[in-house]
Amino acid sequence: MDWRDEGVLLSMRPHGESAAIIEVLTVLHGRHAGVVRGGASRKMAATLQPGTGLQLEWRARLDDHIGTFTVEPTRSRAHLLADRLALAGLMSICALLRIALPEREPHPVLWSATIGLMDRLGAEGWTSAYLRWELVLLEELGFGLDLSSCAVTGATEGLAFVSPKTGRAVTAAGAGDWADRLLPLPEGMTMAAPLDLERVVEGLRLTGFFLDRGLRPVLHERPLPEARARLVDLLSRPA
Repeated sequence: MDWRDEGVLLSMRPHGESAAIIEVLTVLHGRHAGVVRGGASRKMAATLQPGTGLQLEWRARLDDHIGTFTVEPTRSRAHLLADRLALAGLMSICALLRIALPEREPHPVLWSATIGLMDRLGAEGWTSAYLRWELVLLEELGFGLDLSSCAVTGATEGLAFVSPKTGRAVTAAGAGDWADRLLPLPEGMTMAAPLDLERVVEGLRLTGFFLDRGLRPVLHERPLPEARARLVDLLSRPA
């Protein structure tokens, strides 16, 4: 068995004396793991960093074997090492993809959104793009939120809350006396314009609620990855 594909590195861990096991997100083969011979060497250290774009060749005797990768770097994101916040964003992306996606299941929409976000990290408005990426992730996992109209009145404007039970948006008028039982929906979250950091953090509390609830069975009641918590913490600190 063998295939070629484009991917981005999510993680690397040493394996044996000199090899490494890597996890990648690929265009056609989803999240996939494999062994890189010599991957733990100093020569490969700069290549096998989270976020690095790779051209991959995977080979195995049988399809269900872990197999081996031959890798060729196509895109470095080493410049993010100098930007603490952007680096935290990258690590959160990689950590969420690792724990959320089933192995070997392609997600072309999520792939495009992920590469687009990684390319924006550190640029103006990237934190808003990150928040909206989490909405895409929820959708791909089957936990998508319906923020198109009010679940009570049908209105498409003035959406202010989200039901924690259904994931549907609600206006202030539609919420009525139930407002204190609903989750706040930051104004402008579903639009393309950048949000201020306060609204980004509020939005991440919203997406975090649904990610946590949806992934609890996968995580065996453990919390979401520490890398995501670190990003939210950095975003929450005063400028």
